[in-house]
Amino acid sequence: MSKTTKPSGNGPSTGNQSGVAPGTNRKVIALAIAGAFGGFLFGFDSSVINGAVEAIKGQFGLTEAITGFAVASALLGAATGAFLGGRLADRFGRIPVMLVGAIVFFASSVGSGLAFGVVDLIVWRVLGGVGIGLASVVAPAYIAEISPRQMRGRLGSLQQLAITIGIFAALLSDAVFATTAGGASEIFWWGLEAWRWMFLVSAIPALIYGVIALLLPESPRYLVLHDKEPKAREVLAKVWPNGDVDREIRDMKKSIDEDLKAKRTGTLRGPVFGLKPIVWIGITLSVFQQFVGINVIFYYSTTLWSAVGFEESSSLAISVATSVTNILVTLVAIALVDRIGRRPILLTGSIGMTVSLATMAIAFSQSVMTDGELALPGAWGPIALVAANVFVISFGASWGPVVWVLLGEIFPNTIRAKALGLAAAAQWIANFLITVTFPPMAALSLPLTYGMYALFAGLSFLFVLTKVPETNGMSLDEANTLLPPKNAAKKAAQKNTARA
Repeated sequence: MSKTTKPSGNGPSTGNQSGVAPGTNRKVIALAIAGAFGGFLFGFDSSVINGAVEAIKGQFGLTEAITGFAVASALLGAATGAFLGGRLADRFGRIPVMLVGAIVFFASSVGSGLAFGVVDLIVWRVLGGVGIGLASVVAPAYIAEISPRQMRGRLGSLQQLAITIGIFAALLSDAVFATTAGGASEIFWWGLEAWRWMFLVSAIPALIYGVIALLLPESPRYLVLHDKEPKAREVLAKVWPNGDVDREIRDMKKSIDEDLKAKRTGTLRGPVFGLKPIVWIGITLSVFQQFVGINVIFYYSTTLWSAVGFEESSSLAISVATSVTNILVTLVAIALVDRIGRRPILLTGSIGMTVSLATMAIAFSQSVMTDGELALPGAWGPIALVAANVFVISFGASWGPVVWVLLGEIFPNTIRAKALGLAAAAQWIANFLITVTFPPMAALSLPLTYGMYALFAGLSFLFVLTKVPETNGMSLDEANTLLPPKNAAKKAAQKNTARA
């Protein structure tokens, strides 16, 4: 974009190469980071159970099926929270929904840590899942609505980065508690087992999230939509101080008027099984993101590596190392998503996941029983570890962050929050199905389990190749065109540049 070009749509009018002044960059980045903290809770709360699985199973005498349900129960709440989150965010605003999420996160942390049986543990985990679901919808919507188009992909990726950091923090705290106490089942502070403290410590980030939500400004799009233009102007002036506020408000009003007209024809409804094609694309992206089995690594990795011969302390260390790898490759994705586009990154990731998962299936097919315990002989243990980390790298650099970016971009403004809620709910249901079925499937056959995940990874490549639009370079309003042909996004952006 030339130095004198003024981008249309959501981008502010400035006089530098990026289209956003440095001061604006800092303000928007700070708000996006704060908004993405919900992703940290998302990752922390969903993964903290990793180090506690075996201890909970032993203390409450659970079967494989009940263990799987106890781990996956939070995901049922997450699906509910995600489904309701879009509607609540549209009606009451993004910030109030963030506050509700913080409250239920806090309650779930305390309740799970003090659970006296598997039933109330599941109840508290479901409640925490509601908070996860709310955060999974509100954070990407909020970030997309306060970000200029030139930065939206990178800032949208902060949601996934925050999730990966939350996963790392959860697994690290699990390792610290288990190692310090001498095991997750051992007594730690105040007569409580270490696994209970793994949950109780989650209350700290929940409190931080609540404070952050109180300090954030409301989304300017939401404010304009609800006839609060003076407040929207105030927010825009602070967030984009060098932008053309009048132009931004005018563009938002025009977009909202078009949305209201579109709403009369039926919101999410469409000709394909009752929904618009773009909604199905969002749902399918969400489902594939989970059906490749990524959360098996983050929910069950300690149990998985223990099952094939590693000590508990070594298994926890492997899990922490894997989560660090996840953070690093997410940073790579953030650096590339606005440079090379969404589709190329997803396609490359699908190839890497397919190969690594197939390798894991082959490695686990070589497992043998040694002294009554499962083990991977010879080089197969290291091969499985390397393949697992290649899988995490492939996912973390592609499907992890980029799906969230696309979900924040591909839906028309009129249905964005609701469609995000539906897509996120589908994601949590898919996550639940994978999580709840892993223990019994792993007990039946690890090669079959990972072979199935490899199949879904291969199918994800075909889906992106044939169905997913490229949104790189488009404003949120331009994304309303839906399902553009290949390279249409960049052509649209170039066309608008020429008109400016």
